[in-house]
Amino acid sequence: MTTLKRRLNITMTPEVEKLVSHMAKRDNVPQATKISQLLRISLMLEEDRAFSILGDQRFNEKTKKLSHKEVWG
Repeated sequence: MTTLKRRLNITMTPEVEKLVSHMAKRDNVPQATKISQLLRISLMLEEDRAFSILGDQRFNEKTKKLSHKEVWG
């Protein structure tokens, strides 16, 4: 049976494998599903970090700032 999801082989340290196994059993999902969920969360955190850096850079620029009222009315 084929799948639309891409498969990926990964190597985990015994400690990481033990934690993933525990979380997967706790949540009653396969280990691959738990790893996919954790990866999705990690990517969202990285995205938040990138937006935070961008926001800090824009905040420190020496340009005219608009007030909340000017932007949103």
